[in-house]
Amino acid sequence: MSRYGVQRIGFAFLALTTLVVVVPILCVVGVVIVGGIQAISWEFITAIPRDGMKAGGIFPAIVGTLLLTLGTALAAIPVGVGGAIYLAEYARDTWWTRSIRLAIVNLAGIPSIVYGLFGLGLFVLMMKMGTSILAGSLTLAIMTLPIIISTGEEALRAVPTEFRTVSASLGGSRWQGIRHVILPQALPGMITGVILGLLRAAGETAPILFTVAAFYLPRLPQSPFDQTMALPYHLYVISTQVPGMPFSIQNGTAMVLLALVLSMNLGATIVRSYFRRRRQW
Repeated sequence: MSRYGVQRIGFAFLALTTLVVVVPILCVVGVVIVGGIQAISWEFITAIPRDGMKAGGIFPAIVGTLLLTLGTALAAIPVGVGGAIYLAEYARDTWWTRSIRLAIVNLAGIPSIVYGLFGLGLFVLMMKMGTSILAGSLTLAIMTLPIIISTGEEALRAVPTEFRTVSASLGGSRWQGIRHVILPQALPGMITGVILGLLRAAGETAPILFTVAAFYLPRLPQSPFDQTMALPYHLYVISTQVPGMPFSIQNGTAMVLLALVLSMNLGATIVRSYFRRRRQW
């Protein structure tokens, strides 16, 4: 067989693999949209739930999800970016740094329920934060740190060495080179890592189950030490714990969660594309 024939077979296999991955996702999204579009209304988005969550809206759950995502970002981004900079630019290649990288990779594969139990023991009980937005945000931040650190380090290492050499030859310190040269060039990749981590945090149920989520709380939180409803846990509750819940409300809630995650992803893509166009290599 000629190499062109092998190439065609390879392309066909890749196309088939893509269909196997994409088609089920489109089917799931289609079922959610068809089943939930009739529940979507202005009241559903902005109203407080009532009648045991069988009527009204999901506004507290939307606000709670946004607050948890914001708290996760505030806690995880500085630590994650700082850790990536240290591992990529300052740390020497020793058994200690290799152990740290191995631990980060292993932490990324730990089930989310384990992070939830860890957050319950550390933040809720030991540090006496109670079930609160603060405890939930810190738990989600710890869960997202491995993704942010790993992708951030790879993005920094992908910047050509010539940028560092030129910065040093012009008399700049190492930090000046990182701040003004390396970070702007690595920003698209780092933004990707941050968004991947935050999207995972926004859609998780197990960690917030023990640290922040309320079964039914028809009001908005007043401080970081309050409980709150959240879309992933709310979807779990109305799908499994509330008898007689209309199927349209379940799918409508899932549709709002998907729209929230996709809008965050779209915004991050626009920002990432902007910085990628400015990249000089």
